[in-house]
Amino acid sequence: MKVILPLAVVIAVLLFFGVGGVNSLVRQDEDVNAAWAQVQNQYQRRMDLIPNLVSTVKGYASHEKETLQAVIQARANATKMTVNLDDAKQVQEYMNAQQGLSSALSRLLAVSENYPDLKANQNFLSLQDQLEGTENRIAVARKDYIAVVRGFNQNVRTFPGIIWSWVSGLRAKPVFDAAPAAQSAPVVAF
Repeated sequence: MKVILPLAVVIAVLLFFGVGGVNSLVRQDEDVNAAWAQVQNQYQRRMDLIPNLVSTVKGYASHEKETLQAVIQARANATKMTVNLDDAKQVQEYMNAQQGLSSALSRLLAVSENYPDLKANQNFLSLQDQLEGTENRIAVARKDYIAVVRGFNQNVRTFPGIIWSWVSGLRAKPVFDAAPAAQSAPVVAF
């Protein structure tokens, strides 16, 4: 009895901390998923704005078919992807598709500079403002996701979290990588 009682207490304490550790890791994993859902929500907001923006520009700049088609294709590429957060390659492919869409939208907005009537159109101005606000929301959602993933990954890779991750099967999540073009300074020519 003198050996069984202390052994039972030690086992109970280990189980208590083990369950607490695994539960903590699961909660952090859910926080990562929620933050990712918010990123996707903001990307969806941008996707929803694009058809209206394209149709507004099309009315003024119908001969800019190549630019309009690039936006439509980039939107299609970005919407057809699903992402498993445990697969860093899928996350990177998703981010590349979103970057392609951002580039196509930038070219579309640059083309609009050639059309004074379009730049004065209230619908276009409103859509442009909404798009700018959405891009800001995307940046904030990505920042929040990165912060949540950082905390989760630290827990998964340090002691005792590494034990809980092994027990639960949860692994480190990928973070956003900047596009290779973002590593070099832009060229400004006057």
